[in-house]
Amino acid sequence: MTETLTALLHGFGVALQPLNLLWGFVGVTLGTAIGVLPGVGPALTVAMLLPLTVKLDPTGALIMFAGIYYGAMYGGSTTTILLNTPGESASIATALEGNRMAKRGRAGPALATSAIGSFVAGTIATALLTVLAPVVVEIALKFGPAEYFALMVFAFVTVAAVLGASMVRGLTMLFLGLLLGLVGIDDQTGQMRFAFGVPELMDGIDVVVLAVGLFAVGEALYVAAYQSRQTEELEKMSGSLWMSREDWKRSWPAWLRATAIGFPFGTIPAGGAEIPTFLSYALEKKLTRHPEEFGNGAIEGVAGPEAANNASSAGVLVPLLTLGIPTSATAAILLAAFQNYGIQPGPLLFQTQAALVWGLIASMYIGNILLLILNLPLIGLWVKVLMIPRPLLYAGILVFATLGAYSLHQSVVDLATLYVFGLLGFMMRRWGFPVAPAVIGLILGPLAESQFRRALAISQGDPIVFVSHPISAGLLVLTVLLVVVPWGYKVVKERRERRAA
Repeated sequence: MTETLTALLHGFGVALQPLNLLWGFVGVTLGTAIGVLPGVGPALTVAMLLPLTVKLDPTGALIMFAGIYYGAMYGGSTTTILLNTPGESASIATALEGNRMAKRGRAGPALATSAIGSFVAGTIATALLTVLAPVVVEIALKFGPAEYFALMVFAFVTVAAVLGASMVRGLTMLFLGLLLGLVGIDDQTGQMRFAFGVPELMDGIDVVVLAVGLFAVGEALYVAAYQSRQTEELEKMSGSLWMSREDWKRSWPAWLRATAIGFPFGTIPAGGAEIPTFLSYALEKKLTRHPEEFGNGAIEGVAGPEAANNASSAGVLVPLLTLGIPTSATAAILLAAFQNYGIQPGPLLFQTQAALVWGLIASMYIGNILLLILNLPLIGLWVKVLMIPRPLLYAGILVFATLGAYSLHQSVVDLATLYVFGLLGFMMRRWGFPVAPAVIGLILGPLAESQFRRALAISQGDPIVFVSHPISAGLLVLTVLLVVVPWGYKVVKERRERRAA
């Protein structure tokens, strides 16, 4: 514990350097603005900024990206409460009560409990990240190639299973990402794979181009095609802008309970913050002493989901930093950002890049304070951000995405690839295919292949190595159960329904 505190203090020394502090401030401010804008999430923003920040110092850039991530979680509540349009999918649960509070003239207390709850949950979750990360690293250092391969297979299947409308669609996108990860020169044999004679594809498909295409271009095309005719009604700020004593009394237990729910869900491949926010809402509805207010603007229904949302975003960094495993779409883009600077997250990161990783963790404490200062006094400014016309907003996104992708290698092939993936991203949204598994497949696929080959090389080609090690065997069994149990449950349920009919 003493070593952890010492490392954290050194991290504060890094995070409080003027330039890193500036990047942290830019990140949380931009993140809040992005969260406020409907449909523009942190994954899209970080993906779009990746090519533009490639020349920045890695520590400052990653501090900014992390600030965008949890800043967007703060800002999403403004759109949800005032416009009843969740800026992020994790804010859907907040919309159930938040907009009702705004219609009753209580938008101020709703936004206040959201901001303060986000601060409380974010700070506690960051403290848990500080304590747990070194413990997970100690365990991860015992992993060999077989264990890492089994862990990646487990991550592949869990993320594909929980993201999207169905497991089949999630696995389809995962295999597409794995296929794209095979493009380029094989590291071990030197053979060219799936490059079709295009020299620019010999190094493989750039993760940044894929991410920007699927997230930024795909989202912009989808909004232009299907959401431009939607009418939106912005609730006016009226009544008290601060929380009463009764609001405080009802909010703080919800903040703590939601933190206890959100953080563990962030650390496992469970599809991001959507599940814990709805679990928090259901728990508050069950425990409330004011059941008549639920559905009409109960403050606990805003306090709980917003706190769970932010606790989950800090939890996501535990497997990302310690194991190199992303458990959400934004985490996958953050992993791409690390790799963009030639840094591979995992247990050795805490030894080889100690200043960077502890500076990043320390910046989250500072960022939570900055976000509390930004969100409460400047709520009027964030409301004005909502006035930006959608056509101008998404036209700007397309321009930045195009310039960013071209700036990577000044390659026309990159531009063509960008818009091919953009059209693919548009079609994936149109027919309900999740984007995140494809990105995770492309990023982790080559690493999984490398660990698979290393394990077979060590065992002299004996595949029993994957089930003879207890950890890898356990992970593979969990993976099989994850696929078989839901399918078996569905079959049994259908049989019972047929018999009942």
